[in-house]
Amino acid sequence: MTMRTFLACSAATLIGSAALAADPELLVLDYSGFENPAFHSKYIEAHGQAPSFSFFGDEEEAFQKLRSGFKADVSHLCAGSVTKWVESGILAPWDTSRIPAWADVNAELKGKALVDASEVFFVPTDFGSTGIAYNTDQVPAEAVASLQVFLNPDYAGRVALPDNVDDIYALAYLATGTTDWTEATDAQFAAASAWLREVHPNLRTYWVDPAELAQLLATGEVLIAWAWNETVPTMAEQGFPIGYQREAVEGSSLWMCGYAKLKDGQGSVDKAYDFINALLDPSSTEGLLAAGFGHSNAASMAEIGDEALTEVGLGPISAPVLTQLPMPGQLRERQSAEFEKIKAGF
Repeated sequence: MTMRTFLACSAATLIGSAALAADPELLVLDYSGFENPAFHSKYIEAHGQAPSFSFFGDEEEAFQKLRSGFKADVSHLCAGSVTKWVESGILAPWDTSRIPAWADVNAELKGKALVDASEVFFVPTDFGSTGIAYNTDQVPAEAVASLQVFLNPDYAGRVALPDNVDDIYALAYLATGTTDWTEATDAQFAAASAWLREVHPNLRTYWVDPAELAQLLATGEVLIAWAWNETVPTMAEQGFPIGYQREAVEGSSLWMCGYAKLKDGQGSVDKAYDFINALLDPSSTEGLLAAGFGHSNAASMAEIGDEALTEVGLGPISAPVLTQLPMPGQLRERQSAEFEKIKAGF
């Protein structure tokens, strides 16, 4: 039994024994799948039931839903959206003195902005890596030693990139020599955008979700992709010839998501803290890893061991890493607008 299989079995056992009722005093706005009881087992132990959940397809949908008057207590969001949500006024700060594991949250995921902030609106909980997934039967390892493989005409029409502005610009910044996008200059933004325009004609498609990407890789329609770590181990276990390169000379990226407390929440504030504390508790680490996610609790992750983390694409590497920290809202808006033009061929 592999560590990944062991973790999956552990999570399944917990899910099977979890209460099915939903707590009416806490409503969480979230991605489907994150209602998994293995991610917040301590909350269930404390209250006898899981929180209530309402789901969204993407963060812009969630944002518009909240702006139109929908009431929830806590919301999942990823780092790229944090600045926009804070500036909109829909969030309330967390009191980190009520979050015992705050000191154990991975410092790289907090970043300078969170560490130095007078108010903390975002608590990182889950993360993953993004690197080069490739067909090992048809693409030699030396070909993926550099991110410039996405420009290689030998693979024209057999390359896929994510239809996600944060992941796509993380790749482009890395490929053009920028490893910290929080202070990206106009020149660095222009260089990244120009690189994406150069890559665009080489693409088969922009993939939307991991299931779509897995299908493209499994059929051989796509040979090289910028991919989340969760896609690759499962395909490899199923016998597909898939490799994962996180140590290209220019590096790879880490995405991260977490939870924010909503200003107009109608539920229990105490239970909002119980929920975030349950997510950060070491008991959540195995469940998150089984689903392909890293856990922001660095102390708990350290106990898993490098070998098991490497197996799921989250082990230590010897290459630059761009951590997708919150960025200035104006820069993200520019990136979003430019990405839409690039996809349209302009």
